[in-house]
Amino acid sequence: MTFGTVLRLVAVMALWASCFPLITVGLGFAPHLAFAATRASLAGVGLFVVAFLLGRPVPRGAITWLLIAVAGFGTTTLGFIGMFHAAEFVSPGIATIIANAQPLLAALLGRIVLDERLNSAGQLGFAVGFAGIVAIAWPGILSNEMPEFDLGIGYILLAATGVASGNVVMKRLTGGVDAAMAMAFQFLIGALPLVVLSLLTEDVSAIAWSGEFLAVTAILALLVTALPYWLWFATLESTSLNRANAFAFLTPLIGIGIGAAFFAERLDWIQFIGVGAVLVGVVLVQLDVPKNST
Repeated sequence: MTFGTVLRLVAVMALWASCFPLITVGLGFAPHLAFAATRASLAGVGLFVVAFLLGRPVPRGAITWLLIAVAGFGTTTLGFIGMFHAAEFVSPGIATIIANAQPLLAALLGRIVLDERLNSAGQLGFAVGFAGIVAIAWPGILSNEMPEFDLGIGYILLAATGVASGNVVMKRLTGGVDAAMAMAFQFLIGALPLVVLSLLTEDVSAIAWSGEFLAVTAILALLVTALPYWLWFATLESTSLNRANAFAFLTPLIGIGIGAAFFAERLDWIQFIGVGAVLVGVVLVQLDVPKNST
């Protein structure tokens, strides 16, 4: 893995770490699903405009479109439903941490679908990284400060499952479709169920179209969603899913920093140990040479 690829992946994780805090702010202005649908739609339109202006080709072939639709349902529909509802029950820092257990799910799916296998160093790295995530999240799991914490965890796991399955499908798409176009259409397709669910279950007239809400939505959709997913897909074209996904373990570290700065979250001693374990886990996975490293 080149230094440029590492920098790209770190940038992606830094942008993704901002998701839950921005969602928490935006939910004060709009219902959950309406906000999620707006984020997905704006991200898709933004990427499509960029891809169109760059002259990128539109995806072709029934199989390609099927894979894009599956990626959209997993990453955008299920992922966003879980993220936006979880933000109501779990603090942003803890939500960011637990959501990034998805590399473990993706590794299991990747072994079945992509035949990407980890050697002993890679397996140990994922185990150590996940242990670090558990250590970081442990005080929040034991705390009774937030009501319905378990429900929030359920929503986060739904999001993690959707994102993990979407990542596996994205890896299958690489090499056969333009990155910007693929991500644009998966957002737009994944937004459709969110729009329908919002119209059926929410009062969309309750959206407060203030300047603050528009700013938060634009930043969340374009800078924290469209841009990193474009970079992510482009990275998967030259890197195995497992090695790229290991960098997701860094996102909780950034999430903790955001939580401390804006939401008064503080680290306990066990969380400091967890931070060290996460860093060790990422290094171990990078020492792994997958069977199908591309």
